[in-house]
Amino acid sequence: MKYRKNLTHVLLSVLAVGFLCTTSFATETDSKKRELDVYYPGTEELAADEMRVVACGTGMPSPRPKQAAACWLVELGNGDKFLFDIGAGSHERIAAQRIPYDLIDKVFLGHLHVDHFGDLGSFWLGGTTMNRLTPLRVWGPSGPTPELGTDYALGLMKKMYVWDIATRKDLIDMRGAVMDVTEFDYKAVNKIIFQENGVTIRSIPAIHGIDGAVSFILEWNGLKLSYSSDTAPNKWWLKYTKNSDISIHESFLPPSLMVTKMKFTPKEALVVSTIAHTSPQQFGKLMSLTKPRLAVGYHFQNDFDTQPIMLEETRKVYDGPLVFAQDYTVFNITKDRIRVRESAIDEAIFPEPAMKEKIEVPPLTKPPFSKYISDGVEAFPEVVGPIWDKINKQYGTNYTLDDI
Repeated sequence: MKYRKNLTHVLLSVLAVGFLCTTSFATETDSKKRELDVYYPGTEELAADEMRVVACGTGMPSPRPKQAAACWLVELGNGDKFLFDIGAGSHERIAAQRIPYDLIDKVFLGHLHVDHFGDLGSFWLGGTTMNRLTPLRVWGPSGPTPELGTDYALGLMKKMYVWDIATRKDLIDMRGAVMDVTEFDYKAVNKIIFQENGVTIRSIPAIHGIDGAVSFILEWNGLKLSYSSDTAPNKWWLKYTKNSDISIHESFLPPSLMVTKMKFTPKEALVVSTIAHTSPQQFGKLMSLTKPRLAVGYHFQNDFDTQPIMLEETRKVYDGPLVFAQDYTVFNITKDRIRVRESAIDEAIFPEPAMKEKIEVPPLTKPPFSKYISDGVEAFPEVVGPIWDKINKQYGTNYTLDDI
């Protein structure tokens, strides 16, 4: 496998952590006894009491090779896996985790900005060609009016992809093309929206854009994860996320960097950084009041010249455990320790095998093409025939074109 390791990120992550757990950083001189400083997806089983969180998107509305838009994968020792947001560009980061698509079937959307659900369509229907054989379950908030809610948006998404579905349904097992949507009240405060297999997920209102944004709190096995999605500082976060084991909250660029780096006007920078979002100082203040075991900031261009400023701003008001995440940052969490590492990246990843046996698709009852298009086919039987013969011989089958 071709793995790539971003050493700059490792160094910056260590600098940003601001704390050391002796059990998290190996001190054994024998390399065989040392814990790996890099996470290799698909090679480590979680302990029964362990949570793993992988940053699959930590950037901005315009994804870039270094950072996709918002997406966080949460894996639990009981086998459950959840996605919180699935922003533009995050699908390939999810794929890099080497998890069968059947096992990632629960997605929670904080709101309906493209940088928080832009890759849902790709993950949903792309998954049908990547061995997902179970429905995709999606939870998302209502809106101030029905057309601003999750049901309406994803209902239109299903209509938008009707051509995609029509082209595949007669060729492959399409059980994974089902999307089950659960819309919940965005105004509900700390209300349970998911409770299965010992896992409880609650939502609290968030303040972002217009009414209809939320944040999430996941509790399992005595561990607590809080995820802001996008929000300005608010009373619900302060009240309900206290003492989280890991608290993931947006930390936008400060106004000064928005002016110099993003060419915003000073007024735009002030409004976007401190009112529409949460600036690093506001983020630090929230963390100082809620006191998580580990504070995690995201949602900014995390570079060699921006991160020191983000850290400096945050440290003006917060001196606790802190990481500014980049894509592929991995957190392993138990009651005793939190490990922070980078994930290795297999850029030549193939989909994992299906978890269920595939259903044989019956022959077509009518041609997929009109006569106009069919008349344009160049069959090349001298080429295609031997290909079919070879596969039939290799796998002991006897397929003919009449079977299709």
